[in-house]
Amino acid sequence: MLRRIFLFSFTILPFMLSAQSYKKLHFKSMVVDTHNDILSKAVENGIVIDADLTGKTHSDLNRFLKGGIDVQVFSVWCDGERKEPFNWANREMDSLDAVIQRNPDKIVKTGTPEELRQAVKNHKLAAMFGVEGGHMIENNLDNLNKFFDRGTRYMTLTWNNSTDWATSAEDETQHAANLKHKGLTDFGRQVIQRMNKLGMMVDLSHVGEQTFYDAIAASTKPIIVSHSCVYNICPVSRNLKDAQIKAVQQNGGVIDLNFFSGFVDSNYNKHQDEFLQRHKAEMDSLLQIKPDKYYAYDILFSKYADEVEAMRPPLSLLIDHLDYIVNLIGVDYVGLGSDFDGINSSPKELNDVTDMPLITKELKKRGYSKKEIKKILGGNFMRVFEANMSGL
Repeated sequence: MLRRIFLFSFTILPFMLSAQSYKKLHFKSMVVDTHNDILSKAVENGIVIDADLTGKTHSDLNRFLKGGIDVQVFSVWCDGERKEPFNWANREMDSLDAVIQRNPDKIVKTGTPEELRQAVKNHKLAAMFGVEGGHMIENNLDNLNKFFDRGTRYMTLTWNNSTDWATSAEDETQHAANLKHKGLTDFGRQVIQRMNKLGMMVDLSHVGEQTFYDAIAASTKPIIVSHSCVYNICPVSRNLKDAQIKAVQQNGGVIDLNFFSGFVDSNYNKHQDEFLQRHKAEMDSLLQIKPDKYYAYDILFSKYADEVEAMRPPLSLLIDHLDYIVNLIGVDYVGLGSDFDGINSSPKELNDVTDMPLITKELKKRGYSKKEIKKILGGNFMRVFEANMSGL
């Protein structure tokens, strides 16, 4: 009997202590996710995020808390075809405001670093907006002020669609011949200046390389790349090349890693193309019903879940992106921007927001110190947030 107890202590007990250790570190750290798309999904599908949405979405209010997320920047998104995008953005903001009003004990909107820290101290989810696409200001600088007043603390200069004043990564790489200009216009620089003045972070995910460098040059404050990965590991236009990564370091900004399989794994797009080819007839039928590829993807991915599961990369590959950035420019410039509820595939194990502690587990496994892990989980974002809000 004693021998069995002895064996238990040397086999099971260390495993249990390790599990307790990474979870304790995760829940004691300030965990920030800079990009989650649940609001657009909620408005489009007529759901509320303070309901239990397990099995339907990646996120809901209680699962944010269960995953140890302290600060969530809620993406406000619509595509470039949406009429009156400013009004649509406000509709998404209204949906979160209603949730906050119903759940004052769980979530609070925060506009300053001080308010954010107080919310975390009170064990509430600190919420902010990130407007994902400059087209939503409708070429009106006053709308930037209105977004800021409602709690927007970053704006992504473009989504996949370019604006009149900034070109996107998709357009610069796939539709360059059709562009009237490339990069920022004079009005685009005015947008940057107004954002700097307000204390609104400039987000360079989705933007083309020319826009990226123009914005870095125009901004007097550190920028954010809210949901992108490393081009040299996964060469897609949405990821950052080494020179861009180094430019973020020189600017003092932060790169927050996207969990989308297609930005993590260089083989994923090939696998997805093969999947879509196998189900082409169904895809075509769905597009006839509704000409929206994302609608068709959602249905096909749900129907053929086993095939979709096999395409997912390992969690370790996501952390490889993080290691790459750390090895290139240091640990002070990287964070997490999941893109949950805006993606249809994420690395294995990261099934929803409740799995965020597994990132802390992997970071510990790779030898990152507690101080370094705290920077990655949220400290680096806080530094940039504070820098943008200072002097206001």
